[in-house]
Amino acid sequence: MPRPTAPSFTPPTRPAEIDPASPPTTPEALASLLRDALGLHIPRSPMITSHASPFDYIAHAFLCDFAPQPPAPLDCVVWANRGGGKTFLGALATALDLLFKPGIEVRILAGSLEQARRMHAHLKRLLDPGRNSPLAHAANARITDRRITLPNGSEAEILAQSHTSVRGARPQILRCDEADLFKRDVWEAAQLTPRSAPCGRAAVRGRIECFSTMQNPHGLMHQLVEECRAGNRRLFRWGLLDVLERCGPAHGCRAPETPDAPPAESAPKRPGDCALWDDCRGRAKRTPPPGGHITVMDALAHKRRVCTATWVAEMLCRRPRRTDAVYPEFDSAHHVGEWTTADGLLFSPAEEPVRLAAFLGGMDFGIRDPTAILWAVLDDLGRLTILDEHIEAGRLMNDHTARLLAGNAEKNTARGLPPWPVPQWIGIDPAGRQINHHTGESSAGLMRRAGLAVKTSPLTIGAGVSLIRARLRPADGAPPRLRIHRRCEGLIRAMECLHYPPDKTDKLVPVKDGHDHVCDALRYLVQTVDKPMTLQQVHCS
Repeated sequence: MPRPTAPSFTPPTRPAEIDPASPPTTPEALASLLRDALGLHIPRSPMITSHASPFDYIAHAFLCDFAPQPPAPLDCVVWANRGGGKTFLGALATALDLLFKPGIEVRILAGSLEQARRMHAHLKRLLDPGRNSPLAHAANARITDRRITLPNGSEAEILAQSHTSVRGARPQILRCDEADLFKRDVWEAAQLTPRSAPCGRAAVRGRIECFSTMQNPHGLMHQLVEECRAGNRRLFRWGLLDVLERCGPAHGCRAPETPDAPPAESAPKRPGDCALWDDCRGRAKRTPPPGGHITVMDALAHKRRVCTATWVAEMLCRRPRRTDAVYPEFDSAHHVGEWTTADGLLFSPAEEPVRLAAFLGGMDFGIRDPTAILWAVLDDLGRLTILDEHIEAGRLMNDHTARLLAGNAEKNTARGLPPWPVPQWIGIDPAGRQINHHTGESSAGLMRRAGLAVKTSPLTIGAGVSLIRARLRPADGAPPRLRIHRRCEGLIRAMECLHYPPDKTDKLVPVKDGHDHVCDALRYLVQTVDKPMTLQQVHCS
């Protein structure tokens, strides 16, 4: 069998025979089969503590059908770097399924037919009867350009990314490669395709597995990772460092001499250090042999060829690229935290208390689209801290004014917090001053009649966005002057995802895909704070 393009491969001297009637049912037995029969050494220990290893995915994908109590959730997402072995591992999991789970049906769906053919090509190399491989010999597969069938009734097939193809499929497992390139409507249709079935000794539960890099913060992959964080899918995430080979003496760094010593996270880079030092910190010199499948030389070459944003997004898998982001300066590590207010002061574990200058609000109106409300404080240092949010569609203005007057008491009581004070003023959409022809009143007028002060600042969208960006990353290098409490999950997600149309680079109006509403509420608030000369106090009868 030729060297695969993913896990480390060492041809076994005497490959072990594979008995399809005796599937491996433990991680150790699975690792032994891959090593002794196929010569595959799949990394089992991630270099980054919060990451998974490629073997973690293979173990989940294959062994879950033999477990008395299957892990929950079964649907999984593989977020890994370019060249990180996603497509090969998907093919390997499919080959194992076909051989050891008789009668199983696996379908391969990809962002493009070409990408689906790449996984199919890996699968053909693994199962080609003409190759001297125990896996191929045991499978005795019949292979065509789009389908692979085994004498035990198992089959795998490529699907075109179309409604006709997806809606007619009823496989047990749907494997989706390069999910970030999927059409949304086809993806939604694909959610109803898997069906559970007994397959030999395995009780195969219908499931969907997705593989992709995360290319942008507003794509399908970002949505899937959020679903993983909500507990609806399981995430397997690794980057280049987790599949990097064991580093030899050719590359200098200050790795500790003691194998168990922790990496020097705070040590600055020195002349002569490896270009991967900022990412690796010497950990690759302690990777158990043989390590991963990406060589240090290739990793160094890749890093020289790309910009930092691409390296961080597509190779380290830390965060998506922010190329089309409206707020590329926003970083939850720097702008999200926890703050409390008491006795006219703003408190934070990492800061000295600071006196409050004003309690404010921001609001974007909607009926079918959600109305977004923000509660915020402005402190004596000029920093704006967003403390809370409420985002809801289908409610009338009376409901929203009641919530503002009550200080979001319903939610705060559940949190063990007192209600928020009534805002000194609320920054709103200037369109809120327009009279509704059916009621004879404006939204601003209804709020004022309820006892709420509202202000508007008639700036363009671009000007308002610039004010927020200036607060996120001041040009003078000062700390951020806009912070968001971590309870404001909708605003945080929107700040990460709000984007300009990627195919219209001359347009500076954000895409209205649902993330704009709460960001607009923030923009109206910031405009009323930072452009006082243009404020218009709303006077309505």
